Amino acid sequence: MDVEMTLRVDGARYRLVVDTRTTLLDALRERLGITSPKKGCDHGQCGACTVLLDGRRATTCLALAVAHDDAEIITANGLAAGEELHPVARAFLDHDGFQCGYCTPGQICSAVGMLDEVEAGWPSHVSEELAGGVELDDEEIRERMSGNLCRCGAYANIVAAIREVAR
Repeated sequence: MDVEMTLRVDGARYRLVVDTRTTLLDALRERLGITSPKKGCDHGQCGACTVLLDGRRATTCLALAVAHDDAEIITANGLAAGEELHPVARAFLDHDGFQCGYCTPGQICSAVGMLDEVEAGWPSHVSEELAGGVELDDEEIRERMSGNLCRCGAYANIVAAIREVAR
């Protein structure tokens, strides 16, 4: 069954008709031509398809498009302010936080969402003390970014980029 719906992606509004079984990732990539979120594992395990969905990081390969009618979606492309890169994207470039680049848009969206979570005081598995806020050390960054895989192994540089922005 097809359903008409609206998606707001990177500041633009799109009306589209999708089959109710269409994932948000497929709606973005195949229907709207927005290729920043990547199809990696298609099982929610690699994080390559991560976007900010209504302000929170989400894997789009596990989300049905129809469940997010009129949702606000920000991809890595939408984080930029015109020609100026988002500070996380700039730090990824400065620290060589990528090799092949396939996972990079998902890594960047996840890092932005993760930094927002830290600012809001959300705990993680390795957070020991929350009363004074969370110290975003390398172990904490690795834990919070563990849902995003890099097959090239650029983790040390990804952590360094996020650490720089967090300070």
